[in-house]
Amino acid sequence: MDSLFRSEEMSLTQLILQVEAGYCCIAELGELGLVQFRDLNALVNNFQRRYVNEVCRCEGMERILRFLECEMQNDKIVIPVPEKPPQTPLPREMIDLETVLEKLEGDLQEVNRNQQTLKQNFLELTELKHLLKKTQDFFEAEANLPDDFFNEDTSSLLELRTIPTPAAAGKLGFTAGVIGRERMAAFERLLWRVCRGNIYLKYSELDTTLEDPVTKEEVKKNVFIIFYQGEQLKQKIKKICDGFKATVYPCPENASERRDMAADVNTRIEDLNAVITQTESHRQRVLLEAAQNLYNWTVKVKKMKAVYHVLNLCNIDVTQQCVIAEIWCPITDKERIKRALHLGMERSGSTIAPILTNIPTKMEPPTFNRTNKFTSGFQNIVDAYGVGKYREMNPTPYTIITFPFLFAVMFGDCGHGLVMFGFASWMILKEKQLLASKVDNEIWNTFFGGRYLIFLMSIFSIYTGFIYNDCFSKSLNIFGSAWSVRPMFTKGNWTINQLHHATDLQLDPAVPGVFSGNPYPFGIDPIWNIAKNKLTFLNSYKMKMSVVVGITQMVFGVIISLINHINFRNRVNIILQFIPEVIFITCLFGYLVFMIIFKWCTYNASNSQIAPSILIHFINMFLFNYNDPTNPPLYEHQKEVQSFLVIFALIAVPWMLLFKPFILRANHQKAQRRVSGKRS
Repeated sequence: MDSLFRSEEMSLTQLILQVEAGYCCIAELGELGLVQFRDLNALVNNFQRRYVNEVCRCEGMERILRFLECEMQNDKIVIPVPEKPPQTPLPREMIDLETVLEKLEGDLQEVNRNQQTLKQNFLELTELKHLLKKTQDFFEAEANLPDDFFNEDTSSLLELRTIPTPAAAGKLGFTAGVIGRERMAAFERLLWRVCRGNIYLKYSELDTTLEDPVTKEEVKKNVFIIFYQGEQLKQKIKKICDGFKATVYPCPENASERRDMAADVNTRIEDLNAVITQTESHRQRVLLEAAQNLYNWTVKVKKMKAVYHVLNLCNIDVTQQCVIAEIWCPITDKERIKRALHLGMERSGSTIAPILTNIPTKMEPPTFNRTNKFTSGFQNIVDAYGVGKYREMNPTPYTIITFPFLFAVMFGDCGHGLVMFGFASWMILKEKQLLASKVDNEIWNTFFGGRYLIFLMSIFSIYTGFIYNDCFSKSLNIFGSAWSVRPMFTKGNWTINQLHHATDLQLDPAVPGVFSGNPYPFGIDPIWNIAKNKLTFLNSYKMKMSVVVGITQMVFGVIISLINHINFRNRVNIILQFIPEVIFITCLFGYLVFMIIFKWCTYNASNSQIAPSILIHFINMFLFNYNDPTNPPLYEHQKEVQSFLVIFALIAVPWMLLFKPFILRANHQKAQRRVSGKRS
């Protein structure tokens, strides 16, 4: 029970292991998770430590596993997670695992290269197929143009024309290719400018969306045909095509040759499709087989790397026969640690039992707070703000109540609280099944890890929702309102005409029968839900309640610090820190809480019109202004009491801030003189 309110009592222990048993013993301690190793080689470079090669090999295997996982994610292959994690492998198993992973990586990389090459060939053949089709369509369309459209130099390119023309020295040539659609506009402009308009460009969009074999992204391309005259223009066009990464394909001028070439391309595409399908199925089989063991391999490699990392923190004696380590461990778990070391010794086949020896030390031990599935979520919240010193009071048990309650103060709605309650109850009831599913979603794991926190927040939200009388932003009239409208007509000054024409009507509690004088049995009276000043009233109420709860929590925290000072026998902190803190917070904020509660108890609906403002009183308290006629005093002798409290709080400020630094400085100088005296 003591470990719940304070961190565990720790001891520094020297651990001596046989070199052959060191790996297995440290692996068993890692499974136990109750020890912290000290670095005995702090002055040694990481690359000069004994087991650095083994750590590098583990990192190499981690790289291979990340590569395999990435490939499986790209192919949307589910990696099964076993119910029980594997045991830490023995050192001799590292060689076998490394061989398997390297072979698997090599095979997969070779398959990927072959597949990429095949897809690149398939892409080129597909582009050539569409290019031949578009080229044939273009020539067939141009064959039907009027006779005067082409001169004698172009007619030789159009086989379908029947008009014979003599071959000329200036015969037109053409270049056909494929280019990315986004580059087409710039490509066309540059061709026109460089060639000075002495070309004829015809292009068409490919209807089929192609896949880039490297990035595996969809690309859109255009087929183009460029007609030119002369070798010089041909070289310019070739260079421009290379600059825009356009792929130029050989295209025969004869129609029958183009048809034969298209038929040959279709045959090659069909054969290539069959080969790509077989390659993909082989790749899938390799990945599926690897996926069955990927999780176990990953855990094994991480455990091996962790063990070798810890071994690098240890010393090896001069005989190279013993591993010497220093560990921090909880005193109450010494027997469990000894049993784990004995299991490691048996697993390694060693016959020499490990030796544990307590080491007296003045070093501050690490803080270890034992948790369970209920308290772990709250402990994580506390640790997020900072881990306490060794053997300090652990605020987690108090946070179990204060954190959900303060959340509920802000989120007070019994309807929304019931929804949270149902969700948290489902997670708690299905806890074992949800844990076994091992979901890898970060947001879900955050919610599931805080299921008990959400459960308590929902319960307190339901409670504060009834206090605020708020259910899905609607009030519940369970006990009947303490306010009545009828007496305002019979005994007050309301008329039927006012009821029909007035925009605002105000209930007067001074009129007999309007307010019964009895508060609503539980929470806020539902009549406030229809009041025009609902927000003003509720915000004031919630603000005052938040001030009371917040200051109470602050005072409680200061009292907890007193328990720590007493436990550590620190009189300086008690006299120069705790006492002035209590004086300051009590004289100012404690007095504010007193005024809030005093006003609640003194004034009611009948005399609320003359109630003074607490905020104005608190401001005037620091200004020593007590002559405000618009804000009457709250009680007799208020001036004397407030003046005394302010002066006392001001005295506590230098008391808290000035004296302790000088005392700490004197103690530090005294310790330095003592050390220098011992050296001399």
